[in-house]
Amino acid sequence: MKFKILSAVCCMLGFISSAFANEKIYVNREVTTHIVMPENIKLVDISTAKIIGNQCADNIVRIKPYQENDSLSCEFKENELLGTLTLIGERHIAQYDILYTTSPNMAASIYQVAYSDTKSYINPEVSMPMSEMARYAWAVYGSKRKFNQVVSKAHGMKATVNNIYSIGDFFFIDYSLQNKTKIAYDIEEIRVKLTDKKETKATNSQTIELTPVFSLNHAKKFKKDYRNVLVLPKLTFPDEKVLRLEISENQISGRVITLTIEYEDILHADGFDSDILKKTSYYPYYYISY
Repeated sequence: MKFKILSAVCCMLGFISSAFANEKIYVNREVTTHIVMPENIKLVDISTAKIIGNQCADNIVRIKPYQENDSLSCEFKENELLGTLTLIGERHIAQYDILYTTSPNMAASIYQVAYSDTKSYINPEVSMPMSEMARYAWAVYGSKRKFNQVVSKAHGMKATVNNIYSIGDFFFIDYSLQNKTKIAYDIEEIRVKLTDKKETKATNSQTIELTPVFSLNHAKKFKKDYRNVLVLPKLTFPDEKVLRLEISENQISGRVITLTIEYEDILHADGFDSDILKKTSYYPYYYISY
């Protein structure tokens, strides 16, 4: 897998190396080292050919010392500097010196990048880092229900919008599903549409499908209760349009339940106090994408 490139900050690499002292990561030929950033990675730079690796997830890089073959004659020396690894995330940059250790037990198999190891930079392409979005979503998930007017019932299912929050350039839509039948619900897909409030002829109907930028709950099956937070880019739409969440079941004759959100509901979206993030225990410190 090729590394992603963020051209706007490539020119900063020379400045970074002289701007702050590098932390050290120890590697060994028998250990694959996984380095986890607290936000999605936009660019990875390895300074020498002595280190090989790839980006195996949105925020994880794996590296190993490079050797042409498995011959023991190719061993590196203890504490030998193999090169420098630079990780550029959505809003932060981290740089590490990669050193070799002859003891596999001393090599890092998983290395968590702390924000204290990074330097921040302004990225105009990212209005909210994914890690921050995840923390807000967890906080919203743990909040009390304030909405009561958006409820739908069908096929022994009940769907409810619990909260709608406006945070930065995004809407956080918190909703729940309750299964009152004895048959578990297998989620095939969740679709968000901006469509006409009144049903019209197909030739006149205009429906725009929206893609959430983040979904908190990736569970595909539940027996009784399900809750999720979807994040959508902030939008406005005319009164004759509505926002519809469609949750469909993974069967040929599967159950479909729809939540219809009026523009008035969007207008009454609450703000969210960032101080709540410091108090809540509903989110993990590191965001890992699978």
